[in-house]
Amino acid sequence: MTAVASRPTPTAVLPGHGCATVARSLGETPEGTATPMRSWLLIEHPEAWARDVADRVLDRALPGPRLRELAELRRRYGLRPLLGRRPGYRAGRPARRTVLVGSVGGPAGRWLERLELDDLHELADLDLAAVATGAGGVGTPVTGAVFGVCTHGSKDMCCATLGRPVAKALADAAPGRVWETTHLGGDRFAGNVLVLPAGFLYGHVSTATAARLAAATDDDRVLPELLRGRTSVDMRAQVAEIAVRRVTGLHGIDDVEPIRTDETGMVVVRAGGARMGVRLGRHPLGVCGTSRCAGPTTPCGYSVDELVDLT
Repeated sequence: MTAVASRPTPTAVLPGHGCATVARSLGETPEGTATPMRSWLLIEHPEAWARDVADRVLDRALPGPRLRELAELRRRYGLRPLLGRRPGYRAGRPARRTVLVGSVGGPAGRWLERLELDDLHELADLDLAAVATGAGGVGTPVTGAVFGVCTHGSKDMCCATLGRPVAKALADAAPGRVWETTHLGGDRFAGNVLVLPAGFLYGHVSTATAARLAAATDDDRVLPELLRGRTSVDMRAQVAEIAVRRVTGLHGIDDVEPIRTDETGMVVVRAGGARMGVRLGRHPLGVCGTSRCAGPTTPCGYSVDELVDLT
């Protein structure tokens, strides 16, 4: 059995601040909080975003039957629709809209493709099932990683105040490969960054760590200290993977991967040529903070109770 460092003890509460500031002050860390999603539909929309802007755009672009199909594909396969705009955008309707689609599973493996649309209504012709199931083949392949940074301020102010500077810093480090996006989940972990097509979601990214994140991604590595998790697995598996990465020092994107959860509740993780078992428990931090955002922040997460070599 290997000892695993415990979470930090909270020392301060800052009521009146944004939820991301309060969460950090309460000692909440981002591991095991990645929003479940296995595939993506990112639509360029360089305008101001209302709280429910993604739903509004899709309602205008897709007829009823396609909307119902999209909802079902999201439920069954984790297809995540997002709106995107370039950092430093100027509001207005573009002559053509870029659409990015991709997946981390299915017969085509990990992939990302690009389409250009003259009109949003052309989305109705897109093979959404091929995107959701990971088949691919609906657009032009994209080489290299793409970064999505949540800046959806009308959803939560922290995403705008913390996300926009991160988007700019990432754009400086990875020109042409960064999008501001609508809600990615987990506002209290802003700045939130989604890496495509690998499907890793990061939290608490700052302007100071953005360039390091871009460099690690281009080197096919992850940054465990900022990692919320792999979006294609559940939150228990996310925590287990990150714990194994921290203990083993294996940071390559494909070096560590959750395999399954056994009948005892232990998460089995592949780590290089070995297999590790991670047993988890739930533990509240016992504190609660208020913020200027919607609702209280009550940190609670998984603790690593046991980590064993199963090889």
